[in-house]
Amino acid sequence: MKHYIGNGCVVESLPYNKSKTTLITEKIASLESEHSEDAFFVADLGDIVIKYQTWRELLPRIDPFYALKCNDDHAVIKLLADLGTSFDCASKAEIEKILNLGVSPSRIIYANPCKQKSFIRYAAKHNVKTMTFDNEAELYKVKQSFPEARLVLRILPPADFKVQCNLGIKFGCHPKKAAQLLTKAKELELNVVGISFHVGSGAEEAEAFAAAVEQAYYVFELGREMGFNFELLDVGGGFPGQKNTAITFKEVAEVLNTALDRYFPSDTGIRIIAEPGRYFVASAFTLAVNIIAKRIVLRDRPIDGDAQEMMLTPNDEPAFMYYVNDGVYGSFNCLLFDHAKVQPSMVQDCQDENTFTSSIWGPTCDGLDCIMEDCLLPELPVGAWLFFEDMGAYTMSASTCFNGMPRPSCHFYCSEDSWYYLYPEQKKKTEIRIPSKAIPILKTGLDIHSSYEQTDDVFGSPLNFDKICEDITC
Repeated sequence: MKHYIGNGCVVESLPYNKSKTTLITEKIASLESEHSEDAFFVADLGDIVIKYQTWRELLPRIDPFYALKCNDDHAVIKLLADLGTSFDCASKAEIEKILNLGVSPSRIIYANPCKQKSFIRYAAKHNVKTMTFDNEAELYKVKQSFPEARLVLRILPPADFKVQCNLGIKFGCHPKKAAQLLTKAKELELNVVGISFHVGSGAEEAEAFAAAVEQAYYVFELGREMGFNFELLDVGGGFPGQKNTAITFKEVAEVLNTALDRYFPSDTGIRIIAEPGRYFVASAFTLAVNIIAKRIVLRDRPIDGDAQEMMLTPNDEPAFMYYVNDGVYGSFNCLLFDHAKVQPSMVQDCQDENTFTSSIWGPTCDGLDCIMEDCLLPELPVGAWLFFEDMGAYTMSASTCFNGMPRPSCHFYCSEDSWYYLYPEQKKKTEIRIPSKAIPILKTGLDIHSSYEQTDDVFGSPLNFDKICEDITC
């Protein structure tokens, strides 16, 4: 069944599980019928629902404020808003996008420590009060444009842990300078309500969260001693959201819960929030790309222009350069900006078990547009499809149309269980009317099940044909 959720987005709910490969194959067949081979995403919104349920189970004390910059697709943020998630916004445009969904401004944290003044005025106009800061100049801007704001001091996390993206090089004041900033806030009569930190995007050590919580506790105590009524702790992002990560979400949750219970026990009344991004969306999106061209080159010859493309002899082993219709200026920008690692999979099994040294390139005219320099693949024809899993985080949100290359379309689906968990009112019941001449066929040719109700979709649910026949004949 198809559901329309605004902004041109359509979600197909499925009554039974389909493999990712099956879904991709069906979409490819649909494209081929339209004589198209454009790249596309398939996105499982049910995966996001499950992630939300898991968050609530494993981190019950922490309210998630989804980091919009990670993936701001309308279907994603509409789903998360309906689930009850709040939002981390970094600009006027992001705030506006969330407010347009009907989300209360109290469910937004303006989590950019360095804000344009006009953006602060916009936040003030729309009553988005909670916002971060990490420098003195920001305090003067807030005093001038939004003195009623609820400020959160962002501090640097401990630097002894591995992360994919170290945000501390740009944001966060050193804890030793917190007193200086808090003193200035006191002089300006501004309302500082708590502390935030961010261990870094793609944290690789769970203990980073515990160390940051401990450090935040000491700054918390400092603020209280200075007379501030601290009531909020923001533990930031960095939560893993895909397979094959250095740490699991469960490991992070266990470490974080232990640290919070020790330094910010529940009886203190402190509200705890977080800013997860990739956790919610990374594994929900899979990208399918088409091989639009290929070259055969000498395996052991460096890629340095025409010199590599020579006539192969029987003793030479070939290597293949595959060109696909999305690249680092598009969805694969995560390779440059997010330090991501990707792995191609084939939509259709290849009969040839031999593999060859291969490289995968994007469609633009820039030599920088290389997705993978070295991987092993069987020889594939032009027109074959590859897909890449875990492509929901920091991909489409930062993609461009450089060289006029189109962005991939996105096809959304969701299991019925997940969809009706979120929208139970859509699970309407309808009576099924069966022609009388069909009764003997139904009674003799179909298995009898337990339910006489059917959802209003094209797939249906188990039917009790004895009950149907009884009702009709009566």
